[in-house]
Amino acid sequence: MWRSLGHQLRTLTPSPSPGGRGEKSGYSPPMDWNILWYAIAGIIIAAGFVGSILPNLPGIPVMFGGMLLAAWVGDFQRIPVWVVVFLGIIAAFSIVFDFLAGTYGAKRYGASKAAVWGALIGTIVGFFFGIPGILLGPFVGAVIGQLVSGSRIDQAARVGVGTWIGLLIGTAIKLAVAFMMLGAFALALLL
Repeated sequence: MWRSLGHQLRTLTPSPSPGGRGEKSGYSPPMDWNILWYAIAGIIIAAGFVGSILPNLPGIPVMFGGMLLAAWVGDFQRIPVWVVVFLGIIAAFSIVFDFLAGTYGAKRYGASKAAVWGALIGTIVGFFFGIPGILLGPFVGAVIGQLVSGSRIDQAARVGVGTWIGLLIGTAIKLAVAFMMLGAFALALLL
């Protein structure tokens, strides 16, 4: 095993040529590890973008993490520090707004704490049922939570709709912020 690992490590770095006269050594050229880090950053950014579409997932901070990694790998030459700070401020704004939109939607329609918890649990359970579960989970969870707190069915339905609208608005804002962050990142990369 160690012999195999040693061989793999040797193929990553060139050895001096035999005789020292510049002949080829037979080993492959060194691997550029930055390519691997950029690929990882790209995967993180893509995962964050997907997470920004789904409610109650931290997609924007994950995207920011990938963008920060890409900037760091490039020694902040292609993506300057001020762009990273700008992206961080946008990401922080998105987190706060997403939380406030969901809470405002629920509270505006008179949601109880049980309804808010129900919407959160409904969102988590909804992931296991695909797109319909993701869309209906918060609504069903908020309705059940409101009914558990002792409300009538019509009030619980209003709370469910309000919670769902709040989550929908929060998700739309997150998606807009995700596109804005991608645009700013791409501009910094290209200019």
